[in-house]
Amino acid sequence: MRSFWTTPAFPHYPTSIHPALNSFADECAGTLARLAAYVGVLTLLAMAGLRLWDELPVAATAEPAAKAGWSQALRSHPAFAVSQTDLLEKTETYEIFRHPEGGRKDILHWMAPATTQSEKPVAELEIYRPGGEFSRSEAGGVEIAARMDAQGNSQVNSQGNSQGSPQGSPGLEAAGVIDSKFGPVALLRLAGNADGAKSCLGFIKRIADPNLQLSGWTCQGDGLPARRAAIGCMLNRLTLLTAGNEPKLAELFAHAELKRGSCAAAATSATSVDWVMGTENPRLRGLL
Repeated sequence: MRSFWTTPAFPHYPTSIHPALNSFADECAGTLARLAAYVGVLTLLAMAGLRLWDELPVAATAEPAAKAGWSQALRSHPAFAVSQTDLLEKTETYEIFRHPEGGRKDILHWMAPATTQSEKPVAELEIYRPGGEFSRSEAGGVEIAARMDAQGNSQVNSQGNSQGSPQGSPGLEAAGVIDSKFGPVALLRLAGNADGAKSCLGFIKRIADPNLQLSGWTCQGDGLPARRAAIGCMLNRLTLLTAGNEPKLAELFAHAELKRGSCAAAATSATSVDWVMGTENPRLRGLL
């Protein structure tokens, strides 16, 4: 028979902790780990909800912002330059306008010196790189007519739209074609002008690749041949300062420089096409 003293009163455990206590500690640790995971998930959901809530006002105002139109880009740097010795005495201004849909307009205009009696612009050049706002259905001549009148009394407002011609002003009519380093350029003048020789000349040149539009007007010189020559000289002296992220634009100007002519050649060309492409009656020799 086993003696009473041979059985210990308290069993011996290797860890000196009862198994029930070990199991309870493990359960507590597991519960705390699950709670921490739940709290983390709830925190992430709350952060995502706050982010979506912050995005709601932006989404609500995105459409009106896209329709805001042109605004002047004061921090943008000029991308083009025109070197004209015949405009050294004029005051040159350079303005840049951007559209929320990606369009950019670089506008140069030259004013007569403040010391003279007239402070009207004498010439303007716009380099338009269209974005999503561009519509091929819009007639470019309508915009040029709004930027030019018979006296060259045009001004560019703070929205990048030009003013000067009153509402209901006459449209434009063809005034010939000149050659430039960018190819043939269509010339325009205000329709219904009694004295066509004193009319300022507008021009427009669209290039498909890269998407680019050159337009403007000039009142330089006496008579249409001199103004045609002034436009040809202006375009031939147009240079690219920086292409940004548009390699095709740099390629266009690089190829155009190979075709660049002198202003003297532009004057000769303008005089030679005066009777061929002019809207007035051709000055032919002899009788038909």
